Amino acid sequence: MVVLNKIYTRTGDAGDTALGNGTRVSKTDARVNAYGTVDETNATVGLARLHADGDIDAALARIQNDLFDLGADLCRPDMASDATAEYPPLRMVPSQIERLESEIDAMNADLSPLRSFILPGGSPLAAHLHLCRTVSRRAERLAVEMLDGGDVNTAAVKYLNRLSDWFFVAARVANNNGTDDVLWVPGANR
Repeated sequence: MVVLNKIYTRTGDAGDTALGNGTRVSKTDARVNAYGTVDETNATVGLARLHADGDIDAALARIQNDLFDLGADLCRPDMASDATAEYPPLRMVPSQIERLESEIDAMNADLSPLRSFILPGGSPLAAHLHLCRTVSRRAERLAVEMLDGGDVNTAAVKYLNRLSDWFFVAARVANNNGTDDVLWVPGANR
């Protein structure tokens, strides 16, 4: 359980912060950049939800919760010690990825195949979902940077990869099942 009685602590005033295991690192650390960008993704999902309702809104609410799980996962290095930790860290699991895949397949079933790239836009919800997609892609790139060090849960990276796909397909659904997608016309303004 998280209890926050005081919001500012002054512990980061010198440019460092604590990871989930207590280790202090620079606020420019790759891990901090990755989970900070996951937080940005969550904020963009909150904006998208202003335009969503029904099943899409419910799915976005689940995704927001998952993104907090993901941030908790990424902020906790030293996966080798998970089994012996006093408080076992929260890690992303395959079922979270599988849920996204199932939802993508269900949404995509009624969409026509793409014949062109799509420009971000269309309905307000679609435009916001495209923003979610691009920010989640950046979070994925930052998480992938940590893979070289080997101290990142691969399920976290896979989740981010599927999540951006989910946002893309959901944006098409929000654009009247793709009918109102804004298509790229190569060289149209030459």
